[in-house]
Amino acid sequence: MSTDEAGQSGAGSRNGARSTQGAGQNLVQLITPAGERISHPEFDFWVRDVTDEQLCSLYEDLTVIRRIDVEATALQRQGELALWPPLLGQEAAQVGSARALREDDFIFSSYRENGVAYCRGVDLTDLVRVWRGNASSGWDPATVNMATPQIIIGAQTLHATGYAMGIQNDGSDSVAVTYFGDGATSEGDVNEAMVFAASYQVPVVFFCTNNHWAISEPVRLQSHIQLADRATGFGIPSLRVDGNDVLAVMAATRVALDRARRGGGPTFIEAVSYRMGPHTTADDPTRYRDPNELEDWAAKDPITRVASLLDRKGLLTEELEQRVKDKADAVAKEMRSGCITMPDPEPLDVFKHVYSTPHSWLDRQQDHYARYLASFGDPAGAASQEGAR
Repeated sequence: MSTDEAGQSGAGSRNGARSTQGAGQNLVQLITPAGERISHPEFDFWVRDVTDEQLCSLYEDLTVIRRIDVEATALQRQGELALWPPLLGQEAAQVGSARALREDDFIFSSYRENGVAYCRGVDLTDLVRVWRGNASSGWDPATVNMATPQIIIGAQTLHATGYAMGIQNDGSDSVAVTYFGDGATSEGDVNEAMVFAASYQVPVVFFCTNNHWAISEPVRLQSHIQLADRATGFGIPSLRVDGNDVLAVMAATRVALDRARRGGGPTFIEAVSYRMGPHTTADDPTRYRDPNELEDWAAKDPITRVASLLDRKGLLTEELEQRVKDKADAVAKEMRSGCITMPDPEPLDVFKHVYSTPHSWLDRQQDHYARYLASFGDPAGAASQEGAR
């Protein structure tokens, strides 16, 4: 379901883009928490092609991604992973946006967009490789058009803006998309990226998942205005969408992508959601978060609302539920197996993939380290020395 299917010229797209700018934006919503499909005069246009079959597919994506998250959290608790950044509650923001992209669009994410990575076809074992400590990177970005997760808060926005400048110079109509959380909007990197993006009107979408907590700091402390309104100060149009509504997120993302492809420059999307779990598995949110807040947001669960919509339409059959459950279980089993059978890296693997071409300075370091290992009778070091001779 790419923007090609909905990216037609006309008043629907242009008016929708204009009317979402300005202070105090209301949330774009197409599915209520109770699962009722509501009409929106501007954004219905952007999801008019979503069939019942595709709605069931989105439900499967949401369920599978939550199962991945739960399984990875369990792996960390069992000592199989060193750390894991849960995305519980943010599935719709990731699925709705990821499924709106074309294959040639390029993604620059934070460390929490594991759902986006799944939608892009990242190997399940590669999702956990870096969190197990077996590699310094998870996958080859060129194979899925998605950069490996950025740990430095907000740095990926600069990478996306630079990539978008390259797209512009190449004359392509692909788009760079960067994901980050509400806390990242307080970082200089994000603000600098928006300055450059606005100045050069490059095809980049800034996708901010406002999950209400930057580790232990609430969003209301970081910003006394809506995050979407911050973008207008840079001259960037913005949208504020219900991040727990998969259809609304898809519609908003398609609007932004369409604008970028037409040469309209960047867009800032604020997807209002909630981080149901901890910041990472090393965090204890009960120390700073009101349990009543968690209860309120549980009633807005992104999976439950799609299930309720499917039920209203007579599509939530036992057959569908069993098929989705089987798929989720199979994915979790594959990821677990890949994780626990992953071979340990060799000591000299640390020198791999540092530079794209041979580098004498690095080669010299590797030789010194191999000699050091060989002095202890390490076979890896000895083999390296033998190979060098």
